[in-house]
Amino acid sequence: MGSKNKLKRFKENEGFENVIQPSREEIKAGFPLRGKWSGQFKNNNPIVLELGCGKGEYTVGLAKQNADKNFIGIDIKGARLWRGAKTAVEENMGNVAFLRTQIELIDEIFAEGEVAEIWITFPDPQIKFKRTKHRMTNQVFLDRYRKILKPDGIVHLKTDSEFMHGYTLGLLHGLGLEIIYANHDVYKNEGSPKEVLEIQTFYEKQYLEKGKPITYLQFKIN
Repeated sequence: MGSKNKLKRFKENEGFENVIQPSREEIKAGFPLRGKWSGQFKNNNPIVLELGCGKGEYTVGLAKQNADKNFIGIDIKGARLWRGAKTAVEENMGNVAFLRTQIELIDEIFAEGEVAEIWITFPDPQIKFKRTKHRMTNQVFLDRYRKILKPDGIVHLKTDSEFMHGYTLGLLHGLGLEIIYANHDVYKNEGSPKEVLEIQTFYEKQYLEKGKPITYLQFKIN
């Protein structure tokens, strides 16, 4: 993507009411929407997050299927989330928002028990050992998710990485956490929820063209 295109998207994001772009300093100083996200949507419906949302395919796709829930896509790359934000604006979707920030700040952005579900879609598996701290299902991140999830909150992990799938499964078993559902090839093995099959991300379509199996986990932390 050219730099002019990126600048144009950054500018458009500034004008979208469904895009929130706080600085790290603003978050650290006390994020005003923390504990008050219902005000952003003007209702008290359950809040669902897509972490590392990219173009926001799951944020928008799930929002279309669930008008009784609010969806927030989170990513640090504004030029990517622009696509989802623009679609939501064009289709007048009031239950969609996008947040441009680092995922490591998530428990400073949402209050305890404020989130009903978390979707992690095709994260970088960070395979090298020295990158373990950046894996989005490591124990530090799971602890952050635990803080903001409701007691019965659910986490979904959809990935093309067998390593990420296996690493997460092993960690969940080791911590004694509840695994609701696990599938190492969702398009070959029956039983996956319809939203796992019906919504595909930009990168997922590329992986499928290469014949890579797509894995899915659904689990609880609390």
